[in-house]
Amino acid sequence: MLSVTKGLVLREVGYKESDKILTVLTADGGKQTVRARGCRRKGSPLAAGAQLLVYSELTLFSYKDRYTLNAAEPLELFWGVRQDVDKLALGSYFAEVVETVCEENIPAQPVLSHILNALYALAQLPRPAALIKAAFELKLMSLIGYEPLLEGCLVCGTPEPQDARFLLLEGQLRCGKCRAGGEGRSMPISPAVLAAMRHVVYGNPKHLYSFALEEGALKQFSRVCEGFLLTQLDRGFHTLDFYRQLEALTHPGT
Repeated sequence: MLSVTKGLVLREVGYKESDKILTVLTADGGKQTVRARGCRRKGSPLAAGAQLLVYSELTLFSYKDRYTLNAAEPLELFWGVRQDVDKLALGSYFAEVVETVCEENIPAQPVLSHILNALYALAQLPRPAALIKAAFELKLMSLIGYEPLLEGCLVCGTPEPQDARFLLLEGQLRCGKCRAGGEGRSMPISPAVLAAMRHVVYGNPKHLYSFALEEGALKQFSRVCEGFLLTQLDRGFHTLDFYRQLEALTHPGT
């Protein structure tokens, strides 16, 4: 059976001499494993659409729950990402995380929209990569059921807690007076970082990246969002390790 959908390639693996096995996040079918036959041959019409981080209109042939790519019309190549090694590494991290949290054949349109917006922001918006990365991580966790509780201190209810800390395991805020009793690791967050987190979690997704932080607050925001994601998912990512290595080489001392 043939079907037409739109999807983003999250992973590509060479198979045999000229094929690839793709992991694709589609608009209506969720994460799917797709075989792209002959796409590595010179002049293959599937070559452009069978690349990592390419968003395409896909024609899929399905047989016994297996998918083969019959045609691919690229809609967005994200050239601004793939022409910059740091951005490409960060985009690859986004893809690995999304592949991890999405299940096969379970629709995930909000997650697809989210990673597409993040890649567009990386490619086009004049925003620090650290801000885009952190906002992507925090919003993704909210979309998949790990939304943190940021209205105020969970114990006393203070909406603007003093000496606030964010508990990474519980996803909760505690003020300085109530910080005892939480399980696991916590991180301090300034009022500016708390405001940024609230913007990401509760604000309009269309304006997800429309805020700014000064350098110190941005570093704290980045540490908290990454720490929250890694704690909740209880695993690391090799693409994140590679991105950190690149950052250390290109921006020593940051």
